Amino acid sequence: MPPPIVLLTNPMEAGVEQALSLQFELRHAPATDADTLRAMARDTQYIVVRAPLPGDLFAAAPALRGVVRHGAGLDMIPVDKASDQGVAVANVPAVNARSVAEYAMGQMLSLARQLPEMEDLLRAGQWNAPRAAAEHLPDLHGKTVAIVGLGAIGRALAGMCSAGFGMRVLGVRRSTATAGDPIPCTSLAKALRQADFLVLACPLTDATRHLVDADALAHAKRGLFIVNVARGAVIDTPALIAALESGQVAGAALDVFETQPLPCASRLRELPRVRLTPHLAGITRDSMQRMSAGVAEQLLQMQAGHLPRHLCNPEAESAIRARWARLGS
Repeated sequence: MPPPIVLLTNPMEAGVEQALSLQFELRHAPATDADTLRAMARDTQYIVVRAPLPGDLFAAAPALRGVVRHGAGLDMIPVDKASDQGVAVANVPAVNARSVAEYAMGQMLSLARQLPEMEDLLRAGQWNAPRAAAEHLPDLHGKTVAIVGLGAIGRALAGMCSAGFGMRVLGVRRSTATAGDPIPCTSLAKALRQADFLVLACPLTDATRHLVDADALAHAKRGLFIVNVARGAVIDTPALIAALESGQVAGAALDVFETQPLPCASRLRELPRVRLTPHLAGITRDSMQRMSAGVAEQLLQMQAGHLPRHLCNPEAESAIRARWARLGS
């Protein structure tokens, strides 16, 4: 019997791929456009997801048993379409949380101390000018950071900010704070009036889409620094650009964008004190190994006939089991 086929939209960690190849046939997508992924999924049993899947892929993949997100966010997978077809959806939550939190912490330091700008001045032959400018830049100690989203990323960052840098941390989240929670929570509006830094680490939902809009920014403390490691659409981009141009927002570090890849003509590329990275906050050598290992674990679980450890569509369990039974497991 031929080995089951696993379609990889993008590469996994090399050692994990090598181990999986002993039990699966791994196929790498040459491109991640909808037509390519749809065509390659027709005879595959599993898909490892690091690029958006088209919604009609599931109905056109009769052998498909499960898809596993190489990461936590599910915005690349139309989960409802998968559930309709009885396809299991899994993810690998929290394993890159510290990597993302470290990125956010580093960007907070970069924004506050204007490190790239200082280096540019030095490389241009200036010594005294950056030293003089540094006299007007803040420490992180004693400043207030508002963290929107207190999942694994938000909590890891909160610990770094409070214990590592002596910052005051305010949490903003959709659920009610529990008794004894060490992170005080408040509304976004109240947090913005006090915050020197705003870090977005929440999922993208109907409730969080354009959560940070023109009105929110207008009522924020002037000189706010923003770091976005959530999803691009949590911020209203034109509103952010206007706030940066007016000085209401002093700087921003953006790892995610409403349109990805970031368009070449984006005004964000031209603004000073804006840090731009291509959705890599959670990508390090160590996090890739952890995420790939978590994916491999769940592929093996499904191939053995078990539901994956981190099943994301448990409401479809009956349909999943029925589909697997038809496919011979």
